[in-house]
Amino acid sequence: MPHLHIKKFKKLKFPHSNDGVRFNFIAVNASRDDEKLISTTIEDEDFFLLVREDEDKKLLKTDKLTRPSSTQKIHNALLSYAKEAALEVLDSNVHHSIKNIHLKEVNALKNIEYFANEFPDVDDVRIEVGFGSGRHLLHQAKENPKIFFIGIEIHRPSIEQVLKQVNIQKLDNLMILDYDARLFMELVPSNKVSKIYVHFPVPWDKKKHRRVISTSFIEESQRVLKVNGRLELRTDSENYYAYSYETFINFPKISLEIKKNRDIAISSKYEDRWKKQEKNIYDVTMINELFSDDLEIEGDFFFSEFKSSYEELLNLSGSTKKYENFFIHFERAYTLDDGVMIRTSMGSFDRPEHLYIIIRDKNISYYPTLPLKSKSNLVAHKFLNGVLNG
Repeated sequence: MPHLHIKKFKKLKFPHSNDGVRFNFIAVNASRDDEKLISTTIEDEDFFLLVREDEDKKLLKTDKLTRPSSTQKIHNALLSYAKEAALEVLDSNVHHSIKNIHLKEVNALKNIEYFANEFPDVDDVRIEVGFGSGRHLLHQAKENPKIFFIGIEIHRPSIEQVLKQVNIQKLDNLMILDYDARLFMELVPSNKVSKIYVHFPVPWDKKKHRRVISTSFIEESQRVLKVNGRLELRTDSENYYAYSYETFINFPKISLEIKKNRDIAISSKYEDRWKKQEKNIYDVTMINELFSDDLEIEGDFFFSEFKSSYEELLNLSGSTKKYENFFIHFERAYTLDDGVMIRTSMGSFDRPEHLYIIIRDKNISYYPTLPLKSKSNLVAHKFLNGVLNG
């Protein structure tokens, strides 16, 4: 994670702009003054820098929740703030290098709004969830130039490595998304996808709710897959295989293929290592037999005029509202020079959305972007609007 270890944090006068970087405002944790968030804009992309002031170390780094599309933007923002505020840097892993030419030229990296606003109008789509090194994804895209591929990954170094290869190999049928695949599936049109690859997902033995394969993920997969489309799980974890098989088989009607130690055209470096260790590889493939109704999601994220007090909002920090199929958790509150900001998680229990909400005067808004337009988020928003207004 890019960061600067600084001797002392200094606050700029906001807003402040220089060399293509704009610092808009600062938010201070309402219950502890050792955490601050600095609103930053580069190339029309908004995100937060995080100031953490512990007793033995003071750090300036990026906020994980709002991190921008490229690591280079984080580096530029950190270096710019340190320069403009004349911070004394004690240690750093931030570099001054120019953006890699391959990353500069490639436009395959998309944000979630790109897919939410208008999903690509193509005949055939394949999705790979958690592509890691990208060997399999790049191979599939190269061998099937007429098929549109979407690769989903949250590990930034893996994303940037694959983007370089997209440019080097001149692949124009592959797009990359840094997002939670479980949420992404909720906006994919019905009967659109021919294959979904989930190869060697993190087992999450101690946090099963974080697993990709779940009842809701399988339901969404059935909806987005074409008839005879396939959801392919490949894992080296016997526990994950057993859990997944049990989850699949609990459906009242389903078609499955089970294979063990099957060879495929391309394998990851991890799979090569596991084979040398003589570990078993399990495949569970669901063949979809359903034709689904068109996806219809109605509603918006409009907030009514704010009528409560800032004090009431600050008191929400740490509280949780639980409902039948969703929840709203007010993680923490921040004070602004002209208002209040709340970090919130909301939506379904197994795939929540994490976001910030800013309240200034009588206006309430999400920051830096709107939530994903999913059924659970829209329902949660209605209740959230009511809670924020007392």
